[in-house]
Amino acid sequence: MTPTHQPVPLLEFDEVEPDEDCICGGCRARRRARRHAAPVHEGGHAAARSVRRRAAVLMAAVGTALGGGAAGASGATAAPAPTPGGSSATQPPKTPQGEVSGLHGEQARGFAAPRATTPPVTRAQIIERAQRWVDQKVPYGMNRYWSDGYRQDCSGFVSMAWGLGSSQTTWTLPDVAERITRADLQPGDVLIYNNPANPQAGSHVTVFGGWTNAARTRYLAYEQTSPSTTRRDTPYAYWNNSASYVPYRYKALSDGGGTSSDASAPTAFPGADKFGPGADNAYVTELGRMLVQRGGGRFYGQGPGPRWGEADRRATEAFQLAQGWRGAEADGIPGKDTWDYLVNNKGRSIDSASPPPPPPVDPGGRAPAFPGRDRFGPGANNDDVRRLGEQLVRKGFGRSYAQGPGPRWTESDRRAVQAFQEAQGWRGAEADGYPGPDTWQRLFG
Repeated sequence: MTPTHQPVPLLEFDEVEPDEDCICGGCRARRRARRHAAPVHEGGHAAARSVRRRAAVLMAAVGTALGGGAAGASGATAAPAPTPGGSSATQPPKTPQGEVSGLHGEQARGFAAPRATTPPVTRAQIIERAQRWVDQKVPYGMNRYWSDGYRQDCSGFVSMAWGLGSSQTTWTLPDVAERITRADLQPGDVLIYNNPANPQAGSHVTVFGGWTNAARTRYLAYEQTSPSTTRRDTPYAYWNNSASYVPYRYKALSDGGGTSSDASAPTAFPGADKFGPGADNAYVTELGRMLVQRGGGRFYGQGPGPRWGEADRRATEAFQLAQGWRGAEADGIPGKDTWDYLVNNKGRSIDSASPPPPPPVDPGGRAPAFPGRDRFGPGANNDDVRRLGEQLVRKGFGRSYAQGPGPRWTESDRRAVQAFQEAQGWRGAEADGYPGPDTWQRLFG
């Protein structure tokens, strides 16, 4: 018996765009997502422009064996779902979002436009609200509602930050916003990725907190993602689907829109009490953003934020020293003159080739207090690690650094410390590469 091959007819499938007059929630969601998606020439999903797509799957059956046999068939497996915004191999896995809903999950009428806040919200309020969820570590949940009433997913987070009267979605937030350009981005604006092929589970939104480097290739992103709200230094526009994110600005801002990112800088000095240890407000974020633009980005291990830190003090001091100021005029705390120079782009920027300012010492000329052994070693990431490395470089023990030093402890730090310890004549356990009180005293003394 001769084996025969039985051809199977070509199967053709049509994918049809939602009818324009269909009132079901799914069709309306797809139409909105398609309308607010990035254009194809900017990297948007091709489905946003096509009316229908056609796909063919070829199946074959083959008979085998002499005197009778078995027939085998192989079928095509379904294509994987589009990668949701906010997920990658190294990032939180998914950020699905719920439907439009009222506060605490109360029923909302269809996809009605959200209610704007009264009075209108300011940029500072947006950032402060976003930071509140970061501090509270609000868990991610597309069907859960936080104590303030907003849904605990990415679009609910932005609805809360903008002060909307309901929890919206990534495809309805543009209804109360205006599309802007990358150059126009200011703190409080948002970046939205709408995937027309899967608008509910394939979309994401982040709150823009300010640029974190002078090249404007990274920014501080506030976002609601698994496992909880986070604030982190993020590549523009996001870890994945980057080309498809679109910048938007809330229409009801009370402090105006502006036409450039520099316009977000407030002109009036807010007062010295807004800065220094314990300060936690939007002016600290704005100070850091301006310092980064003037060459101070190397002082920040992660993007400037609302909480005052040693990085803010050192970057401010470096800027003050660049103006030729000394003593009390270069104490690392911004005053009226420092603020005026930054806001109005006056004076000299921080020279990236110049050594960082030395760490503060007490009036008696003694070394700064040893911060403790737990501040150094594998896993450590803090300003004391940076301070240690910079002082080692000043003392001539920076050969082990290919780049940096920075706030994250590395083998380069250990080797530099060990070289310094051995230069003191120490051996064995006394030269293990980890700073103790004696190493610290000799290094800074």
